[in-house]
Amino acid sequence: MKQRTKTILNLLDEKKAQDLESFNLSGKDYIVDEVIIATSMAGKHSHSLLDMLKTQLKPLGEIFYNTDEENEDWLIADLGDIMIHIFTENHRKKFNLEEFLEEINKQKHSSE
Repeated sequence: MKQRTKTILNLLDEKKAQDLESFNLSGKDYIVDEVIIATSMAGKHSHSLLDMLKTQLKPLGEIFYNTDEENEDWLIADLGDIMIHIFTENHRKKFNLEEFLEEINKQKHSSE
């Protein structure tokens, strides 16, 4: 696991994000190398988690290429090679992104 991923997970944990998971997808046919998933306690908590990440990570040199903050039940931050998904509990269960990412992780390396 990259140090950057550990830092992000630690920051989310400190701010009470729940059920933190990370997926290393390096070498897979996916748009990023790492995906982090967190569950927030509510929509406002989702926004506060994302705001905290921006505040803490930008001084460390992280670039937020894009964020999707329109739906507080599912916020997304694109750091280029790391994608962060912050879900409310019901949306996380509904979309079950983990199952999709685990299937990608089972695929052979794209150059094999």
